[in-house]
Amino acid sequence: MNWQTTSFDWNLARAFLATVEEGSLSAAARALGLTQPTLGRQVAALEAALNVVLFERIGRSLVLTHSGLDLVDHVRAMREAASRLSLVASGQSQSVAGRVRITATDLMSAHILPLVLTKLREVAPMVEIEIVATNGISDLQLREADIAIRHVRPEQPELVAKLVGQASAHFYASSAYLARRGHPTSFEQMSQHEFVGFGDHDRLISLFGGIGLNLTPDNLRIGSESGLVAWELVRHGYGITAMSDDVAALAPDMVRLVPDMEPIVFPIWLAVHRELATSRRIRVVFDLLDAYFSQR
Repeated sequence: MNWQTTSFDWNLARAFLATVEEGSLSAAARALGLTQPTLGRQVAALEAALNVVLFERIGRSLVLTHSGLDLVDHVRAMREAASRLSLVASGQSQSVAGRVRITATDLMSAHILPLVLTKLREVAPMVEIEIVATNGISDLQLREADIAIRHVRPEQPELVAKLVGQASAHFYASSAYLARRGHPTSFEQMSQHEFVGFGDHDRLISLFGGIGLNLTPDNLRIGSESGLVAWELVRHGYGITAMSDDVAALAPDMVRLVPDMEPIVFPIWLAVHRELATSRRIRVVFDLLDAYFSQR
């Protein structure tokens, strides 16, 4: 093999790919924890090493050249190979120490995981936990997290997924809101009230319509992509929302509406990459989460 043909630095290729996927040098620098000038020098160094121009600047935008387009898929393949190497190395580790990254929604990360992880201090005090709080789906294959807690079943064949339980939700509002607008006792009455949206409003209206609650965009005048922000808005009297009963139980100032309604039930899945299933530190955390959600 001619090793001279692979002499350029992977960090340069990573800088190029981050710029492509993040859309700008400044966004790529933030994603990689670098300064913009440093990242710009890395992209320029890759262009010099390969003797090609990768980007053209049009106005304030960077546009890939034909050479850049030809390179993108190859660099993505390099990233995936590097991720697989990291997965295999992590999976072979048998030490009950080190970092484990858990991804979950912001609500679960803030309100439920602190209750679960107290036990971890007793059984594995050397394990470090990093919580990736996001309402998007982090990619386990690219090591954005080691363990994912999800409400939909993961479909990727590389993942080991386990249904560990289910949770319920009802509609809640604050006492202050109910004093101002009245206390609805049916879905028909609730349809005349204000709601706090969480995520996509059209999808929310469709989901609520499926259980018999008919809302329109006029019901949803305020909301947030963040579940934590939406819940705080509800607690401050801005309207009604559907909330996990586990989270609502931690806020005794909140009032459950239409208590005789059938609860909204959703599954709880744990997922881990197949290569990590034999890592002792990840297995310890996975089993702890499994026990908590299964025994609830």
